[in-house]
Amino acid sequence: MIRKPRNIKDKFYPLSFLLGVVIVWQLLLTTGSVEKFVLPSPVSVLTAFINDFGLLMNYSVYTLTEGFAGLLISIFLGYLAAAMMDRFLYMRKALYPILVLSQTVPVIAIAPLMVVWFGYGMTPKIVLVSIVCFFPVAIGVYDGICNIHKDYINELKDLGGSYLEGLVYIKFPLSLPSFFSSVKIATTYAMVGAVIAEWIGGTMGLGVYMTRVKKSYEYDKMFAVIFLIVIISLLLITIVKAIERKVLKNV
Repeated sequence: MIRKPRNIKDKFYPLSFLLGVVIVWQLLLTTGSVEKFVLPSPVSVLTAFINDFGLLMNYSVYTLTEGFAGLLISIFLGYLAAAMMDRFLYMRKALYPILVLSQTVPVIAIAPLMVVWFGYGMTPKIVLVSIVCFFPVAIGVYDGICNIHKDYINELKDLGGSYLEGLVYIKFPLSLPSFFSSVKIATTYAMVGAVIAEWIGGTMGLGVYMTRVKKSYEYDKMFAVIFLIVIISLLLITIVKAIERKVLKNV
């Protein structure tokens, strides 16, 4: 009974801010401070979204498939890398700096190589999404494992437990908060990575749609797809949060 008003109040602030942005946006166009060919009106963006809704949904399915597949691969490989860095000192010293260094390479620079190596199908997009999402998952899980109190591990060792048993029964459940925090970050990266990959080359997806409408100077449609990507990302994060609450409640 107490949490409902608080949740409504918390949602009021971002919604009111967004409403203010839309009002200022419309006023800039109404007063002629900004030309319509530079910045389309909110009404024209909404109209473009409604008119192309069916097409946008078809393209969204393709992009979501790429993002979801790449995210799953990155979660598996990221957790594996975190476990390897925790288990072996060599892997920790060799892999950790490379992971940090990899974040200095722009994603837009990697995308053309993926197209050259894997073609114009869905494979290069999935590979790129996996690369983009791998870092936050690997580092997040590794930091979560490192922050576990050593007494839990030492007690298991005294009982004759193996490293694998410690990973399954202690490190995995206790690192779940860090794991879900990293997955929430990786989820947003997945959509961005998929769209960027589609910019470089492809025949389907929201990135391809953005490229086509940009070439025809249909900026209302450009903004429509941008807002759609934001909405999809927010929905995905909401789903991850719901899974997180359910899983942590049972741990």
